[in-house]
Amino acid sequence: MSTQPEVEYVDEELSEQAIHDYLAAHPDFFEGHANLLNTLNLPHATGGAVSLVERQVSVLRQKDLKLEKQLKELIEVARANDLLAAKIHELSMQLLAATDLKTTIIALEVGMRSGFGADHAVLVVFGDPDAFDDIDAGRFFRVVEKKAEALSPFKTFLDASSARCGQIRDTQRDFLFQEDAGEIGSAALVPLSNGTEIGFLAIGSADANRFHPGMSIDFLTRLGDLVAAALKRF
Repeated sequence: MSTQPEVEYVDEELSEQAIHDYLAAHPDFFEGHANLLNTLNLPHATGGAVSLVERQVSVLRQKDLKLEKQLKELIEVARANDLLAAKIHELSMQLLAATDLKTTIIALEVGMRSGFGADHAVLVVFGDPDAFDDIDAGRFFRVVEKKAEALSPFKTFLDASSARCGQIRDTQRDFLFQEDAGEIGSAALVPLSNGTEIGFLAIGSADANRFHPGMSIDFLTRLGDLVAAALKRF
């Protein structure tokens, strides 16, 4: 009795999913079929066709450009952080050199204006205004009783005890920046010490996007701690 060789039947209607699953399970398939790889063409956005190899090179090039962009962004952030660290250091030196509360407040105002480029800044300290009548720091320095009605628009911020960035309410803006309120596009409210026990620092910018809710507040928190420590000395 003769025997015939076993014939392997191949389903001519393999599903796309089956092909996908096979290639996924055998990622080295084309290493043994280089000629097949070179004959495969893929549609291109221009309407023509490119080989699979050319498409892979194009994808890798796009990934490389994306990574390069991300690297540039990280470098820019690192440089900005270095600059902020240098400014914090300079302000720290100026505050340490201050010999009393008046020179401390003046040093802080100068630092906000020249060192940090703040369009407007206001230091709000809780206490009896009469106890600070010997300090003339213009509109930068504001003393108010913590339970004063004027601070009621800030209740949520004061209760939260964390820096807040973005657009502020008209009542808050008017209280802080007064006749300059119309120039404020965005602001940062920075508590001084835990629970805003001393007061808070308000930094205003004409740029509506300068301070926004999504920005990191680490720098502002450190600034608040620094200012609080300097004020507590007196």
